[in-house]
Amino acid sequence: MTKLEELTTLLVDEINDFNKGIDKLEKINEQLKNTKIKMDFSEYKSINEAHQQKIADHLKSIERFESRFENKIKAAKIYPTWAVAAFIIALLIAISSILYILV
Repeated sequence: MTKLEELTTLLVDEINDFNKGIDKLEKINEQLKNTKIKMDFSEYKSINEAHQQKIADHLKSIERFESRFENKIKAAKIYPTWAVAAFIIALLIAISSILYILV
């Protein structure tokens, strides 16, 4: 019987400790619910604005580069117009002479 009494007292003590722990956790939970946390975003806002300004500057420089590149592509000609015209005329003369010889 003594063993049974020891076990029951031990069990009762453990249950009481468990209930005390639950009470402590409930108090902490209430404190956390009532605690309001205010975050300071001013530093992050300034960093974000500076980053956005850098991105805008990079976009402008990329657009200027694209514009210059497109202008250079438009201005660049691989062959002069007169050389292309002379090649087409020579090609037509060669084809017509071959057709004249064959017919």
